[in-house]
Amino acid sequence: MKKTQLRSTGPTPTTVETYFEMFDWWQPAPLSRESGLEPERLKYFSKLRRLWREGKSHKSTPDSDFSPLDEFTEHLREDEKKALAPLLPADICGQDFDFIDLFAGIGGLRLPFSQAGGRCILTCERDEYALKTYQANWKNKKPHHYVSDIRTLTQPANKKDCPKQHIAEQVPEHDLLLAGFPCQPFSIAGVSKKNALNRAHGFDCHDQGQLFFDIARILWVKQPPAVVLENVKNLASHNGGSTFAVIRDVLTRLPEYHQLLFGHRQKKTETAQPYWIADLSITGKDPKIIDARHFVPQHRERLVLLCIRADLADLPGLRQALSLTKLSIPELRPSLQNILDRNCDVNPRYTLSPRLWDYLQNYAKKHRAKGNGFGYGMIHREKSTVTRTLSARYYKDGSEILVSQDDLADDPLRKGRPRKLTPQECARLMGFSRKEYRFRIPVSDTRSYKQFGNSVVVPVFESVAALLSPWLPKLRKAASSADEQKRQ
Repeated sequence: MKKTQLRSTGPTPTTVETYFEMFDWWQPAPLSRESGLEPERLKYFSKLRRLWREGKSHKSTPDSDFSPLDEFTEHLREDEKKALAPLLPADICGQDFDFIDLFAGIGGLRLPFSQAGGRCILTCERDEYALKTYQANWKNKKPHHYVSDIRTLTQPANKKDCPKQHIAEQVPEHDLLLAGFPCQPFSIAGVSKKNALNRAHGFDCHDQGQLFFDIARILWVKQPPAVVLENVKNLASHNGGSTFAVIRDVLTRLPEYHQLLFGHRQKKTETAQPYWIADLSITGKDPKIIDARHFVPQHRERLVLLCIRADLADLPGLRQALSLTKLSIPELRPSLQNILDRNCDVNPRYTLSPRLWDYLQNYAKKHRAKGNGFGYGMIHREKSTVTRTLSARYYKDGSEILVSQDDLADDPLRKGRPRKLTPQECARLMGFSRKEYRFRIPVSDTRSYKQFGNSVVVPVFESVAALLSPWLPKLRKAASSADEQKRQ
């Protein structure tokens, strides 16, 4: 399948309503930096959009029928359209297969599968600011729906309603389910924090830990041909391996878990196929755990589960072809020198304050004396090859990835103190920004750091998509045939 060229939407097919919609996603300050337009002008347009959402008029008379959209249309100049046009969402949707994007974040899974020919028809993301970034970057084609909470899809508000019927109605038919379900209940840092606070983690964390079962409910009812799940490496060993054992068993023995998922016994007439998981039986080095350092200069290990509906997994050559050992690894990856801006070109506000830098040095010194490995991670643009893992807490102090500024020791604003990555450098380190595309960051630095730290490295899943996407039309055809035989 051809890879869709990542591109920005040009001004030709754009209506004024599309420009108006931008102010749902962008905060005025970052939009001003990216477009070059005056902040006060953008704040005015943002206010018009807020009034429009609230159903109010911008005019003082309460009976005025002149809407904020009318005023926006009247006052948006052609030069302003030209400045905003490059920031409109990229049109990346294909038409070879349909997929749903659960726990979507900022689109790290959506992007590679759209480029591989897929059309996203449902996006589920609970964080409103992550959703703003998602919407600011990726244009949707109909039919497409946004959902905030996956439980609105799997658990009807009226408890008397049938959950399976609710899922059947709310979730569209799809060829592929993507889900990077919440990792905090299983990550090393998340478990450590919850233990310190005497809170439950793993499946015992009811707010996040049990959301995997909502994915399983969708799989039971909709039976998509293929599934790609992503989580932290620690999921494989969490709770002595018992957490992963449950996930493995639910997927590979799905029909047996009907009562756990739906709270009652299944009817004799109801059937569901389990799922085959690629590379499940491999011993030794686990190919399901992929280190992004082979794709970008960042050490970032993630567990990837590539699953195929069991009645389709015997297609000739499929099991061998879909082994993650067959992932295509690039011969050359971007270097840190390609990713990092020159220190002199970076705003001094990303430089650590004297107080924070002193604290981090003393913290590292204290732990070195105890024989511990805790402390900051320093990289040099010209010398370093790989960074530590970018985390969602990066906004707090940036300590896991600090950029040396020894070359600016004489700068009165920096005095050689290290700096944090800029959000755009994070976008490059995660594979979102490329030469041909500058990732849109419509939110504050703090929120963008959280979003990148919670995301996936895009080139890793471009390789997964390249492996899986040629099989999706074949799987859809085989599934359609198998489902038709089942109905007869």
